[in-house]
Amino acid sequence: MEHAFSPYTDNGGTTVAIAGKDFVVVGGDTRQSEGYNINSRYAPKVFALSNGSVLATGGMYADAVTLVKTLGMRLEWYQFQHDKDMSSPALAQMLSTILYGKRFFPYYVWNTLGGLDENGEGAVFSYDPVGNFQKYKYGCGGSASHLIQPFLDNQIGRKHLDTQIDYTIEQVKKIMMDAFTSATERDIYTGDNLEIFIITKDGVTKELHPLKRD
Repeated sequence: MEHAFSPYTDNGGTTVAIAGKDFVVVGGDTRQSEGYNINSRYAPKVFALSNGSVLATGGMYADAVTLVKTLGMRLEWYQFQHDKDMSSPALAQMLSTILYGKRFFPYYVWNTLGGLDENGEGAVFSYDPVGNFQKYKYGCGGSASHLIQPFLDNQIGRKHLDTQIDYTIEQVKKIMMDAFTSATERDIYTGDNLEIFIITKDGVTKELHPLKRD
């Protein structure tokens, strides 16, 4: 029998981000698990940052918390040095640089960054573990992403549909609730609570909604 040590573990969970015309809605469940064990029913995967952006990160919880602390420190340095907050597109590039700098021993996390771009429009930046990223209008990651992504392609991307819809914040929140409610029925690593962050020009607000607990 071969015994091998791995410094990584996957703590499960799912995140979703959807950008509107002048807003972004980012959501994530709060279950932290390992294998068939639930470590915590409230371990947030979505974090509001000081510049008005929101980071959804999952995978290995310890690496996620460390990355969020690093970003918070860098944002604080930037604010002291330039006397203004870093823009979301600039933060997106900085996050890519931080992840790439750790590429030989990467943070074991998948990241989605939501914020308003230079034109005040909603933007979602999706990353791989070593810093490659792309700007989207919506995206998801985590253990139930393969269940939610086709739903988002249909409802938000309007794939194979003739009409495009400019959804309101309330409509996007309802779509996100439907996505997580369905995912929790089929994915044991997603559940307990859903945290929803709404980003607008007026700031960031947070809502907490219950999900399936078994």
